[in-house]
Amino acid sequence: MTTVIAEPAAKQPGGHDILGKARNPQAFRMAARNWLEETVAAEKRAFPDRTADDFYKRQQWWMAERNKVGMATPHWPSAYGGADLSLSNQVIVAEEMARVGAPPMSLFTVSLNHIPATLIRWGTPEQKSRHLPGVSKGVVWCQGFSEPNAGSDLASLGTRAVRDGDHYIVNGQKIWSSYSMYAAHCILLTRTDPQASKHKGITYFLMDMKTPGVEVRPLRQVNGSAKFAEIFLTDVRIPVENRVGEENQGWTVAQTTLSAERGILAFDAGERLRYQMEAFHADALRADAAWLQDPEMTREFARLFAEMQGCRRLLRRLMRENEANAASTLETVVYVKVINTTLKRKVGDFMLRAQGLQDQFHLHGAEERPDQPMNVYITSFGGTIAGGSNEIMLNVLAERILGMPKS
Repeated sequence: MTTVIAEPAAKQPGGHDILGKARNPQAFRMAARNWLEETVAAEKRAFPDRTADDFYKRQQWWMAERNKVGMATPHWPSAYGGADLSLSNQVIVAEEMARVGAPPMSLFTVSLNHIPATLIRWGTPEQKSRHLPGVSKGVVWCQGFSEPNAGSDLASLGTRAVRDGDHYIVNGQKIWSSYSMYAAHCILLTRTDPQASKHKGITYFLMDMKTPGVEVRPLRQVNGSAKFAEIFLTDVRIPVENRVGEENQGWTVAQTTLSAERGILAFDAGERLRYQMEAFHADALRADAAWLQDPEMTREFARLFAEMQGCRRLLRRLMRENEANAASTLETVVYVKVINTTLKRKVGDFMLRAQGLQDQFHLHGAEERPDQPMNVYITSFGGTIAGGSNEIMLNVLAERILGMPKS
């Protein structure tokens, strides 16, 4: 099999050798911590206002800084430009990023996780060579899966692709595509056989967002941000060479993509929630907040904090089991999704009630203040829907793991 030989990341002049210490967990942690503390401080100096307007610039700045020390794609296999970073070291990086409050790489979620997981497993040598090296250089990808009538039931999608010689002609609409207004490329699910059962007539494509007929319309959210968009496709011509896997086998390919949404991403979210809760409590102590005098409120916070710590330990156990098995299990995917998102929603609800009326107002640029209680509360609802709603995940748990009959 042909592999991608990526150029090694340029070392930061006089900088940090993080990956060189990967075999010594404590040395690796301290190297990552020192670099992160220095880089987070530099990011705050470079972007002191942290407004929504500079989101793209900040994310690209972070990717460039990671690239300097080989930390852009360290979790990828070395054959594809990564460093074969072990899961235990990926956990260390996530822990240290959460501890220091490093901005999550939201703009690159699809680029860093979905693209390598999918292309390394299903892509042609040409697709890997063409697309994987660009990620560490800041190329943004988006996901064209959900549709207005196919969200949690993704297999009901109706966007149509018809073969026309060396191309497919695509028409349809996608929705809730994160950061697609910034994206250069899109991973796209379409229906190529409307007569087949809904899971068997789907085909997976890589789409250039500059292709004629592609229109992106940002969607303004209730918190004032616009990180999602609709994608309208009108007679879009996609080369056959951009198909991933065989025609009508896209559902199988998509399962690899969707599995990439779990694991270390969920772990990172859990670690950040820990520090959010600790900071919230510390702020309350400094302000002598009224809720600290309410026994029911303090008991509720203690229960949530204990639940959060339990979730962190469960995630670690599941990830260790997955590393030993060299594969993510369906059980892990479901547990991680439901546990993390349900807990964050309960924490957001508590924070908002505890803070009182003064925090129950819209704040401009709230998305750039992730610890603000109203933002935690509002955004927590989306987490229980994105990537497969919790209700669907619980049905999967009941039917495919516990073996219960369908209702």
